[in-house]
Amino acid sequence: MKLKKMAAAICLSMLTLSSVVQAERPANFQDNYQLKEMVVLSRHNIRSPLSGNGSALGNLTPHAWFKWTSGPSELSLRGGQLETMMGQYFRQRLVKDGLMTENYLPKDGEMRFYANSMQRTIATAQYFSSGMLPVANVKIEHKFAPSKMDPVFNPQLTFVSDAFRSQAMKEISAMGGAKGLQGINDQLSSQYRTLEKTLDLKDSPMAKKNGFTKFRNDDLQIMLEVNKEPAMKGSLKLANAASDAFILQYYEEADTTKAGFGHKLSQKEWEQVASVKDVYGDVLFTAPSVAVNVAHPLLQEMNKELAQPGRKFTFLCGHDSNIASVLAALDVEEYSLPNSIEKKTPIGSKLVIEKFAGKDGKEYAAMSLVYQNTKQLRDRTELTLDTPPEVFPLQLKGLKANGDGLYLLKDVQQRFQQAIAAYDKLPQDNAVQKAA
Repeated sequence: MKLKKMAAAICLSMLTLSSVVQAERPANFQDNYQLKEMVVLSRHNIRSPLSGNGSALGNLTPHAWFKWTSGPSELSLRGGQLETMMGQYFRQRLVKDGLMTENYLPKDGEMRFYANSMQRTIATAQYFSSGMLPVANVKIEHKFAPSKMDPVFNPQLTFVSDAFRSQAMKEISAMGGAKGLQGINDQLSSQYRTLEKTLDLKDSPMAKKNGFTKFRNDDLQIMLEVNKEPAMKGSLKLANAASDAFILQYYEEADTTKAGFGHKLSQKEWEQVASVKDVYGDVLFTAPSVAVNVAHPLLQEMNKELAQPGRKFTFLCGHDSNIASVLAALDVEEYSLPNSIEKKTPIGSKLVIEKFAGKDGKEYAAMSLVYQNTKQLRDRTELTLDTPPEVFPLQLKGLKANGDGLYLLKDVQQRFQQAIAAYDKLPQDNAVQKAA
């Protein structure tokens, strides 16, 4: 099943030796294609954990977590530095591709920077724009005072019926194979053991107070309620909080042993720790019916941007759940990212859609994930055209790319339209509920 494929892909990715995964485009690529527009859906960069040391997260370990440079859930100082570097890389790339000139001052409507109204997303967009357009004094568009979720970026279910809930639960259960929801936890057995060891869970306040010394495989519950994000109860939710905090601590803490609370974790073990969060995100946001539901407003926004007259560049800043649900709704082929402990939607990663005018008179599009690899995140490596971030091409199921790896733009736009239309085809019954 899907989660087993992910585990196998993690093992295969460890064999990857190259530091950059982008397939080189032909030398004459720019002779045949002119970049006309780029639409970017970004995850925010490094933040502090969503909860502090006094929360359930703090009770999972006897150790003190990293001393963060920002409040809970807010962008860290490192996150701001890394996002500025990413913006500087995009500046060089867009100048090279002829979409803009150095120190470009965009005209009204040429470029849009729109973020969810959370501190970490607004700040990420601001840092990125400073790196990409350092003299343009870009104003970040956001609709609410921080920190309030914008409905465009909020991965909430805006339609729920009994029939929808039944179909979605079948899709989620299928991720665990014959054992259903329990199978999802069963497939995480080795990851749970690594996480328990690294946390020293047996010596934690939660163990001493509640006897909680192991993540269970029989307590996963999924809640699908209208106007709320898909949610869960059970060990996987707790394990995800620890996985998230460890990932962030690993990026921030120079001493890897210290990042593992005194445990010398191998690269494989760090990937195991991180994969818990990947599975959590897959379970909640990538089941086909759920993805079409929660991504609906963002799919509409991205589709509109791809057809916006005069637009050269769009930067939409949200969350890993946004990228995961959009990719699932668009029916992207399964993938596992090399050179990252996060295999799906790494911190600061960007879904990039490029629109090209072909010399043959046709319009084309390419989709990729651009992300800083683990070493670049930890070392704050300068990003240039010679030392770029990772660029991983994405493939759309059922569509055939040409010899240069490009799809016809009309086919990509049709895929967006199909994903948007699928929302109205979600199963209904007499107990239909709709968002206000």
